[in-house]
This record gives sequence, C-alpha cells and structure tokens, in this order.
Amino acid sequence: MFDAAELAVVLSHYDLGVIESVTDFPRGSRRSPKVGVVCQRGKFLLKRRAVERTHPDRIRFTHRVQKYLMLAGFPVPKLVPTRDCGLELLHIREHVYELFEFIPGEPYRQTPQEAYDAGMVLARFHRATDEFTTPSTMPTPRGDYHDAPGVRTGLCTIGSSLSSHDSFTGDEAELASRIQFLIAAYDRAAETVDRAGLPSWPERITHSDWHPGNLLFRNHKVVAVIDYDSARMSRWVIDVANGALQFSIVAGGDPVTWPDHPDEPRFQAFLSGYQSIGELSEPEWFSIPDLMVEALIAECVPPITQTGSMGQWAGYRVLQMVQRKVRWLESQSQRLRQTHHH
Repeated sequence: MFDAAELAVVLSHYDLGVIESVTDFPRGSRRSPKVGVVCQRGKFLLKRRAVERTHPDRIRFTHRVQKYLMLAGFPVPKLVPTRDCGLELLHIREHVYELFEFIPGEPYRQTPQEAYDAGMVLARFHRATDEFTTPSTMPTPRGDYHDAPGVRTGLCTIGSSLSSHDSFTGDEAELASRIQFLIAAYDRAAETVDRAGLPSWPERITHSDWHPGNLLFRNHKVVAVIDYDSARMSRWVIDVANGALQFSIVAGGDPVTWPDHPDEPRFQAFLSGYQSIGELSEPEWFSIPDLMVEALIAECVPPITQTGSMGQWAGYRVLQMVQRKVRWLESQSQRLRQTHHH
C-alpha cells in the first residue's frame, strides 16, 4: 500500500490543483497498488508499478503501445505527464509511478453479453496494433505461457521444496502425484499446439493479461482496457485462449467447491465476440482448448512457488481445483473444437 508521506511527495510532481480525496483502489495485482485521486482538475488513478515491471525498456515499450492505441481510438486511459519534466512516469528511489485519467466503469458481471464484448474488444486491440512497429534499437518483450520452461521448473519446485509449507501439510504424498499429472498435462497440451503449427504462426502484439480485472464495463459494454504492463510480442491466439479461460471460469469461495466445467455460454460468447471482427486460422481455433490447459496451469505456478498460496487460497486446494478443470478440458476438447467457432 501507499503511505501518506509517499503520496504527498508523488502527487506534488503533478499539476492537479487542490487534492480533495485519495482512496484505495483495490483492483489488479497486489504488487502494484493503486489509489483514486479526486482533485481540482478531475479524477485520476495513481499506480505504483510492481518492482519486476520497472525496467526502463519495458516501460518505454508499453507506453509506446498505449499511445499507439490512443491514436487508433482504442479505449485506453490517458497517461498524465509530470509537471516539471513532462514525463509520463515518475521515478523516485526504487519505485516507478504512473498517473492516469480515471475512467468510471463497473466490474465484470459475468454475463454472456459482457463476455461477447470482451472478445470483440480483444479483436479490436489486435487489429489496432497490427501495424505497430518498434525502432530496431528498442528491445521488445517476448515470451508467454505456451511451452514455457519456467512453468515446468515451477511445478517441480512446488513438488520438491514446498511440500513442507503449511498449505500442503498432510497432503505431501498426494502432492507428488498431482504435480506429475499437471506436468504431463502441460506437456501434452504444448505438444498438441506445436503440432497444430504454433511455431510458424506470426508474432504480433498481445495484451497478455486479458482478464475481467483489466476491463471496465458500462451497460454490458467495455468502456476501458487497463494495465498494459504485460504487453509483448507473441501470437494472437495466446491472448484469445487466455481470455476464453478467464471470461468463462466458474469460481468463487473455496477452490475445492469450484465446478470442473467453465460457463459454456460465456465461453462461446467470448469466442463469438472475437470472431465477429477478428481472424484466426483453422489450426489456431483448433489449439484453443489445449492453450487453455496451458494457461490454467501456468497461472497458478508463480504465486504458489513464491508464497505457497494463490491470493487468499491455499496452494494445495488451488492445485486440486486446477487438476479437476484440466481433466474436464482434456475430456471435452474435441467437442469444444467442433462447436465453438461455427
């Protein structure tokens, strides 16, 4: 969280007039705290970038993407420059801050209409950035959740060094077999996707974090897309499969009680929304269920490796849930392939 002295110093670098109120804005990653600021000049959102997202090259790249999107008329919040230097980021000691114009909106209500719009707006994002280029001197972030060595390494780490963590106490014997299942499932999915041709598909700009927490809605329509920190060069279908997973997952409460299946009307709606203006090849559509398996496994690995848990949920219970959902996706993949884009 921010402390009062830190906020006073940071906000003094912007021309905001009298500050009326500052309130916590508990959305997105906890490693990247945010506050809403109401002041003479209007409403703004202040964000402190997660420490691992402060490399100057990464920030230059993501700011370039955001400006490009803004010129294309995409619903991206405007970055506010500092008063003194006119820079769109503020560096104080080890921290980097960004101030955005605030866009009012509502969270995802889990309706098929919203899932459809989320898919369509992802296609708009892909189309808007299709001509995006970077100078040859600018390093471009790459990499994604597909066939990532770090996912396998992380799973092995959970199996070997975290079995003594509180969340795994009493489940050590079962943990090993769950980890083996997830590694094998991840390998199977990655191999299927590679056979479908992914290594030869073109690399383009992806958002790489297309989930409900990064979209704001009004009247079931997307009014803003936030958080471009993960933007990189990858394949469009990587975004589409992760979005299909995130916008259809059935969750809430203890992960042990989450059902195996996604919400299929939302799953279909998201992909239909994407297809309404976006284009994927037949092999790319074919690979979506397997990429969802990879995304589901990859998402839980870093937090469990680092903390033994995922948010407020104990790591072991999350792995149980992931294993069930992976089994369902594997058993239904053929049906999902046949129905989702017709």
